[in-house]
Amino acid sequence: MSPAENPYALTPDQKAHFLTHGFVHLKNCFSREASAAFTADLWTRLGMSPTDKSTWRVERTNMPSHTTISVAEFAPKAWSAICEVLGGEDRVADESRVWKDSFIVNLGTEGQGEVPPRELDNWHVDGDFFLHFLDSPEQALLVIPIFSDIAPNGGGTAVCSDGIGVVAKHLYNNPNGVTPWMDPRGTPEPPKDSAERLAFFKSVVKNKEQASDGSFHEMTGEVGDVYLLHPLMVHSATKNATRNPRVITNPPVALKQPFELRASPDGAKDFSLVAQKTLRELGFPEGLETWKIDGEREMIVPMRVKIQEAMKEKERERLLKKAN
Repeated sequence: MSPAENPYALTPDQKAHFLTHGFVHLKNCFSREASAAFTADLWTRLGMSPTDKSTWRVERTNMPSHTTISVAEFAPKAWSAICEVLGGEDRVADESRVWKDSFIVNLGTEGQGEVPPRELDNWHVDGDFFLHFLDSPEQALLVIPIFSDIAPNGGGTAVCSDGIGVVAKHLYNNPNGVTPWMDPRGTPEPPKDSAERLAFFKSVVKNKEQASDGSFHEMTGEVGDVYLLHPLMVHSATKNATRNPRVITNPPVALKQPFELRASPDGAKDFSLVAQKTLRELGFPEGLETWKIDGEREMIVPMRVKIQEAMKEKERERLLKKAN
């Protein structure tokens, strides 16, 4: 479908914003009614009351999934944009055609005030389930659908757009692969290099030469909004000072093949918007000449999976009790 035939095609300003800042904010991708239906069992699954804050025992919860929805049917504008920034629907892996009800809920804590972005302690890049290369296809886009209105200081994800270039250069200089940024490999002990990796991201956000004040953004919005972020976007959970429940999901989008970042002899390579942003950050807008990976791609089962399996069983028990 050509841009002229697609009512959801990104505007030139949206494309320019993505290439400059590494993200785009899409408004009104799905209705409040659709959102309410999809999140109907959320509080039962949590074992908490939406009106009694004394039951809010956990500040942030990354919930497991029970059901899926078709992105193209539920949020056609978002699906169109996902395909567009990745260079076409034919490049997107089939498993990425659905969103799961694996909600991420931020309820805040009593008396919590605003925390400046540079002081947040959760800065990272997503992708705890694979060995990272510059061209990795496993998480080719970071998507944030919003299922609750998020005001400033309301727990919206914080991003540091200047961090994209720092991470891209790190991966460019490590073609043998980089271990996941967050979770250990299925063991309760943190990985040996976890402190080093945490220090890496802290150095990015605290160093004003690497991350300017203007590179920090808060992902606020209304029910039905969706953010699309570059896969190397450095981001962090924030403190919810409003204590209005913040509900999002974070579905990864995979490609069928690794990103194509190499230059073509005739200069006619059709780079996706994500690849264009990566190449611009590296200083090779026309494509890389000789770079290639020097290692084996590897999938990893993070500790998060085992934790969520146990959570899922408890949620099933609560849902069954409600049904009876």
